Amino acid sequence: MVIFKNHLPMQYQKLSFRKKTWLAAALVVFTSVISPSVARAQLGRAVRQVIVTQAAGWSSNTATMQCYQRPSARDPWQPVFAKPVPVLLGKKGLAWGRGVFNPPANGVPAKVEKDWKAPAGIFQLGSLFGYATTPPGGARWPYVQVGPWDAYVDDSTNPYYNRHVRIDPRQGVPPWFEKQRMRLGDAAYKWMLEIRHNQQPPAPGYGSAIFFHVRRGPDKPSAGCTTMAEADLVSLLRWLDPQAAPHYVLLPKADYAALRGAWGLP
Repeated sequence: MVIFKNHLPMQYQKLSFRKKTWLAAALVVFTSVISPSVARAQLGRAVRQVIVTQAAGWSSNTATMQCYQRPSARDPWQPVFAKPVPVLLGKKGLAWGRGVFNPPANGVPAKVEKDWKAPAGIFQLGSLFGYATTPPGGARWPYVQVGPWDAYVDDSTNPYYNRHVRIDPRQGVPPWFEKQRMRLGDAAYKWMLEIRHNQQPPAPGYGSAIFFHVRRGPDKPSAGCTTMAEADLVSLLRWLDPQAAPHYVLLPKADYAALRGAWGLP
């Protein structure tokens, strides 16, 4: 978490988002089919919990989610839920995200800011935020209650892009804060678990503020987050164990099947 004080350098970066978006598209549009032999990203041996979401295709905004666990890397993955949980994705489907993997060459471009797509790939999990006073009972994940001075920056020209910032109003409120503040009275953000897309480090224009959170309705896709019924989100949060190094995997079904062996997926 970044604590903002006005003596920190706050000059906006001289960025041309249009130029960066064009360059990103040129660099990440691949032309060959998936080849698991060259897609060497895999889950590490320390990972003992995995959240897996599979969509019908790259343009799908609905999917199903299952969680898997294993006592150690020597043991097989075991499903957690009796049946997969329905979830909603970005309104316009999926695009390759920036996580802990290398995207295979399959003709799918990278996610960019405000494309209404969910980032696909393998991701670590970040902070658990929420408007609620406490996390769900039984949850073990460290919790950050969102207050009036919390922001999560989606402006790609801001030096705090794709980061949580807590403002100290005694030191002055920066001009960008009002448009970036988190506490907007949205019931969908009762709890929101950070999916660490484009954070290591953040690249301007490649997408920001990706979470698991409560859906706004059973047929209302998101801007890029993975959303679900509140009861399902609570079950997920209660299951997660920070000591088990949980990761998130989001892929279309065909790509999941093709990459499962090479990436060491359940």
